[in-house]
Amino acid sequence: MKKIAYKIYQFYYEGFRSMTVGKKLWMIIFIKLVIMFLVLKMFFFPNFLKTNFDTDEERASHVINQLTK
Repeated sequence: MKKIAYKIYQFYYEGFRSMTVGKKLWMIIFIKLVIMFLVLKMFFFPNFLKTNFDTDEERASHVINQLTK
């Protein structure tokens, strides 16, 4: 099992190491993921519980009420 895992690791390691254009493409993909998950999260998914409730008890009771409706 270790031998197969090592061969798979070597296959991908050598493939990524010998890339030229692929490295730039992976960088573009990484930048897009950062934008999608960090920047868009701030604008479209605000922290509803933290903005509308002051204490953890209020947040917990709201969540329980919403789950048990």
